[in-house]
Amino acid sequence: MITFIARHFIKNYEDTDNPRIRRSYGILCGSVGIVLNILLFAAKFAAGTVSGFISITADAFNNLSDAGSSIITLIGFKMAGQRPDPEHPFGHGRIEYLSGLFVSIAILFMAVELIRTSFDKVLHPVPSESSLLLMLILLLSIAVKLYMAFYNTAVGRKINSAGMRATAMDSISDSCATAAVLLATIIMHFTGINIDGYCGILVGCFIFYAGCRAAGETISPLLGQKPSPKLVDRIHEIVRSYPEVLGIHDLIVHDYGPGRLMISLHAEVSAKGDILILHDTIDRIEQQLGSELNCDAVIHMDPILTDDAETQEYRAIVLQALADMGGALQIHDFRIVKGPTHTNLIFDVVTPYDYALTDSRLQEEIQTRVQAKDASLFTVIHVDKAYT
Repeated sequence: MITFIARHFIKNYEDTDNPRIRRSYGILCGSVGIVLNILLFAAKFAAGTVSGFISITADAFNNLSDAGSSIITLIGFKMAGQRPDPEHPFGHGRIEYLSGLFVSIAILFMAVELIRTSFDKVLHPVPSESSLLLMLILLLSIAVKLYMAFYNTAVGRKINSAGMRATAMDSISDSCATAAVLLATIIMHFTGINIDGYCGILVGCFIFYAGCRAAGETISPLLGQKPSPKLVDRIHEIVRSYPEVLGIHDLIVHDYGPGRLMISLHAEVSAKGDILILHDTIDRIEQQLGSELNCDAVIHMDPILTDDAETQEYRAIVLQALADMGGALQIHDFRIVKGPTHTNLIFDVVTPYDYALTDSRLQEEIQTRVQAKDASLFTVIHVDKAYT
């Protein structure tokens, strides 16, 4: 249904890198979610009221909260699509993450209240009635929620939306929760054993877990998560496709919301190249990154010597020292400064965030290993961290 509506009502619906198309998909999925959740709430609330099953009534209000969550998501997509202004020059894209966080908080509050109510039902059980119609309503609810999980997952993957992936996860949890309610109804129908309150607690735990997962999905980009490996690989592929670029380092991807990326990196070029030609190449790379990845790109040129035998010899000594130390260590901006009594090797070394040695200990270790090869060599090292 979502694909059908998108094909007929969203112009250029396949261009999901376009912020306008992303916003249209978000509004569409949010609107469909509101309608389906309100219908589920009405059916379950009526069934729960008539039967006396608190777990069904609680599940109904869970669907009502999902409808509210869909409204927040819809508003979030609308607000995130606003144009940049003087106070927010990078746009409003992170509102989409904030709306997802508000949804997660609402889910957690609902779960806590449901667990409290269900625990009271365990302590003070009341008679409940089951019927075939009640079971059919629950089965239909499970099917609808699985469908919602399917289209939210598909669209969330298509437009790279953490909020929609969180909504899909919530729908899967809702399906499991409703399945637990259905089980309680079946047991009550055939055995007369009332486990309604226990199933209500189980439903509440499912919802609480979904809320925690959804919160994690939205908090991570707000805190500054690393970019996806696929995006990093594509950036490298584009930049290294130009023969003038000899290497890349200090790549940083700044995320100001889905479809609002800024990329900065250092591109190594030959120190003996024509500066005007190299500058034109860098401009073309920035333009290609912007057009293909829908981002703003800023590239700094780092000139390096490629045909100086002495520089390459000393560089090889440092690389061997790093190889002997093990770990994923890389260097860049390597240069030498010769003096009458010693030679300084100046470079940056890139380490993972979980590297065992401290920065100062790493610098000392490299210095020791280099001087073991040549006592006249001294290292001047800046330790970098990989942002990707």
